[in-house]
Amino acid sequence: MLRKLILNKKLMVSTLFSVSLFFYSLDYLLLGSAKELAIWFLGNIAFLPIYVIIVTLMIERVLKERERHAIMRKLNMVIGVFFSEIGNRLLRELSVYVSGCDELKRHLRVDGSWKERDYNAAVEYLQKCPITIESSHCEKVILKKFMIEKRGFLVSLLENQNLLEHEEFTDLLWSVFHLVEELEARDSFDNMPQSDIDHINGDIKRVFGYLSREWVRYMEHLKTDYPYLFSLAVRLNPMIDSPDPVVY
Repeated sequence: MLRKLILNKKLMVSTLFSVSLFFYSLDYLLLGSAKELAIWFLGNIAFLPIYVIIVTLMIERVLKERERHAIMRKLNMVIGVFFSEIGNRLLRELSVYVSGCDELKRHLRVDGSWKERDYNAAVEYLQKCPITIESSHCEKVILKKFMIEKRGFLVSLLENQNLLEHEEFTDLLWSVFHLVEELEARDSFDNMPQSDIDHINGDIKRVFGYLSREWVRYMEHLKTDYPYLFSLAVRLNPMIDSPDPVVY
């Protein structure tokens, strides 16, 4: 195999050299002036470093772009696993804590007709929408149990170096992990002072904000790259009241 590669390399060098020699010989026959040919040759040699710089920069840019796409592809797989394991259910669970959630859900009814502008509009709405969290009347014990069960999974995601390429998703994971710690640290949620309720509300609001925006972008990614996964994700949309996997 190595010998074949060496032979191919030698053949390529010989071919390129022969082509170059042919054209220089043709120039000499047509112009009949070795002096002009030498001037052009030296001019090309002088410009050669600039050629090398331009080609190197172009190749480097192409390779970096390919590497970035490869990393983002792997990262999207990690994000998909996250939503399958915890994200979709967590989004549905936390939506109960959002005051006036019906209006929010109306803006997140993703379907097959959505275009890029619709996803952008949904993200913009989530960024500007004044979300209010009220957890005092919600059953936080169930949320606590669910999130503690997923602690090991969250830790494994934080160990993934590719996440450094996606700052918002990393922030989402840290906010989710912090909420797990806050809930686990409390043995009971009865008779909580208002200051502690407000603190938990703030943690839930942070998680819901990151989570809802990442979910919208994830749905957009599925529609573009994995339509068959997108179809199921639409049917199981955690922001509709009665998600149903059955195709009608």
